[in-house]
Order: sequence, then structure tokens, then C-alpha cells
Amino acid sequence: MSKTTREDIMKWAEEEDVKFIRLQFTDLLGTIKNVEIPVDQLEKALDNLMMFDGSSIEGFVRIEESDMYLHPDLDTWVVFPWTPEKGKVARLICDIHNPDKDHTPFEGDPRGILKNVLKEAEDLGFTDFNIGPEPEFFLFKNDEKGEPTLELNDKGGYFDLAPTDLGENCRRDIVLELIDMGFEIEASHHEVAPGQHEIDFKYADAVTTADNIQTFKLVVKTIARKHGLHATFMPKPLFGVNGNGMHANMSLFRGPKDNAFYDESAENGLSEIAMQFLAGILKHADAFTAITNPTVNSYKRLVPGYEAPCYIAWSMRNRSPLVRVPSSRGLSTRIEVRSVDPAANPYLAMAALLAAGLDGVRKKLTPPEETNRNIYAMDADERAAEGIEALPSSLQEAIQALSKNETITKSLGAHALEHFIELKEIEWDMFATQVHPWEREQYMQQF
Repeated sequence: MSKTTREDIMKWAEEEDVKFIRLQFTDLLGTIKNVEIPVDQLEKALDNLMMFDGSSIEGFVRIEESDMYLHPDLDTWVVFPWTPEKGKVARLICDIHNPDKDHTPFEGDPRGILKNVLKEAEDLGFTDFNIGPEPEFFLFKNDEKGEPTLELNDKGGYFDLAPTDLGENCRRDIVLELIDMGFEIEASHHEVAPGQHEIDFKYADAVTTADNIQTFKLVVKTIARKHGLHATFMPKPLFGVNGNGMHANMSLFRGPKDNAFYDESAENGLSEIAMQFLAGILKHADAFTAITNPTVNSYKRLVPGYEAPCYIAWSMRNRSPLVRVPSSRGLSTRIEVRSVDPAANPYLAMAALLAAGLDGVRKKLTPPEETNRNIYAMDADERAAEGIEALPSSLQEAIQALSKNETITKSLGAHALEHFIELKEIEWDMFATQVHPWEREQYMQQF
């Protein structure tokens, strides 16, 4: 139920002198789309009567069934702080609906897919699925034409500051803009790799978190450009350094003060629900990886030696497994999945993670023993002895695992699954048949 009324929206638009409204939504691949309307069309939009051509959007519908409705979520109203003085621009994030009599929800809408899985959690007695994301990004310099180069903005390292961290001013401006838009920022710092940064914002329910991730990406890219920089969330833009992750800290609640993952009487403070959820995550990790790490480039990050997990295991403190359980307890008890990268469609990623965890809860699964050794230092025989399997090593392998997994495919629905796999198979084929510079460097003179 929306906390914001249409009267609130109309009043705020007038008080803020808003001239244009962007009706935003997200396509299957996670790209933000929008239809911009003048303020005099706002009432029509609030009546859920704005339409767009769905056949032009990746993974939506065919040309003969193209018309679709945008239903704005009133609680997502925000005015962009950087918009021009002649007229401010606001935005509303929308759900996609079909052009039938009842405006039924479109089954391929990523936001709607997440809501469907949340309804399954609600049916099991969980009122909230909270997520705290940790998206990372690189800042590269633009050339005189405003195009991105491969020159990093700084040579800083983890937690460095100016003058080593030359991205500090840009990062600070990003934080200020986010605060103006209602974000509660918890931390902002330079990451491990040169030119790499992280800004953490407070956890929220899954839909709000996914909305926030999309808004965050937009703000980061917009403000970086004002500084003559190009921000990228590409999982592995550079060889030999850490890639961009987006760790997902997750918890289930049965009410605002009842974290279902916490059990004060348990030796490790984790409830049976937490352990079952964890077991579900581990069981379905190979399948949801296609969703949480959805590009060819994603698998250049999931390799040993760069702090990104590539093995299916868990631990309380060890950061080499797929899942870590941070030491905080009480309301802060949570499970951190470390494989997710920021190229993922956040709505689909959160839906897949929740579906995996809920399957563990339904089936009362038991996770394996935690792994306290550095998995990167273990050989294949040692990993096999402890039952530690590897995540998919390529997009092709991940797509195959997804196709065979009933739990994750069901969470996406037939429409999204079919189109997602089709798009990703095309991506893999394009990559596999391309001749890359590395191949020419290796073979041109050898053969």
C-alpha cells in the first residue's frame, strides 16, 4: 500500500516547480528506461494511462502486442537535484502492466517478478526481505570529446585518501546528491584497486533496495560525468586487479523487530531459518549465478586471487567462500552473498536469491560445515574432500545450470526465462566467435 497519495505528488510538483517527470522502468537486462512527460500530463500518468511501445524493449513483447501501461509507484517520487533552473525534473519508478481491461501485471516485468517471489515469502510468514547492497565502481578519465579512456582517475588503494585518492571530490559530490534524494549513506571509501570506489547505503526491503540500486547507478554516472570522468559498474574492466562486486547482505523478518535469522540461544546466533536459507543459497548457487553475474565479463571477476568468490561454501569470517555470515547479531543478523556483481538486474538478482533461500526453508535443508580455510590455497583434491564445488566458470556454463534448475526458473517465470536465456546465448555466441587481441598477440607469429 502506497504511503504517498496523488495529492501529495501534485502538491510537491507545484512546490518544487517541476516541469518534467521521468516515468522509469527496467528492462530484462537491467537497463533503466524512461518516458519523459511534461508536468501537465502528470495527472494522466497518476491515472495509470501512460503507454509505451513494449516491442522496443529488450525481452518484453513482440511488435504485434506492443502497447503496455506504466503504473507509477507513488512512493518512488524524487526530484533530481542536478536538473536545470528553467524547470526541475522528477521521476517515478513504474510497474509494467498489460493493455487488457484490468491492466493485469506484465509477467516479464523484472520489478513484478521480484514482487511475486516476495509474496511467496509472505505466504511463509515473512513480512520483509531486507537487503543491504555494496556496489563498487571504477572511475576512468574522459578524453577531450567526453569519451571514456582506459586511464584511471587515481592510483589509490583500499581506504586511501587525497592526494592519492583523486576521486575523493567526485565521490563526495555523489554522496551529497544521494543524500539530497533521500538516501541514508553509511560509508564512502576508496576500494582495493586503483580508481575503484564504494559507497554503501542503508539496507531496505528488496523492492526499495533494487529501486535504490538503479537510482544509485544513475547518480554515480551523472555526477562522474560532471567531473570529466566515466563511471563504470562493469564487473572486470581491468586485468590484474580486483573487479566490481555488489555483495548482498540479506535477512528475513517476521515484523519490524523480529529478525528470523537470529536465535539468541544458538551457539553461533543463527536460527534454523537462517541455516536453512543458507543451505538453499548454496544448493542453487550454480543456477542463480547466471542472474547475479549475467555477462561474459562477469566470469573474469570470479577467479581466485582477487577477493571474489569462485567456490560454493560458507563461513563466519573467512572471505574466500561464496557466503559469509557477518559477526553482528540481533536485528543486524544477516547472510552476505559475495558473488553478485553490479551488472546484474537487481530485481531479478534479488528474486533469484530469495527463491533459492526460501527453497531451503521449505525443504528444511541443512548446510554443510563452514569452511575456515583459505579456499584459494586448497588444491582440487582438498576441495573435493570437503565437498566444495566451483561456481560456473563462464556465462555459457551458468546458463546451462540455470536451464536445469526448477526453483530458479520458476521464480523468473516462463516469459522472462525464455527471453533472458535467448539474449544471453546470443551474447555468449558473439563473444565465442569474436577474435580477441590476446589471440593475435599469442598466435600471429607462432603459427
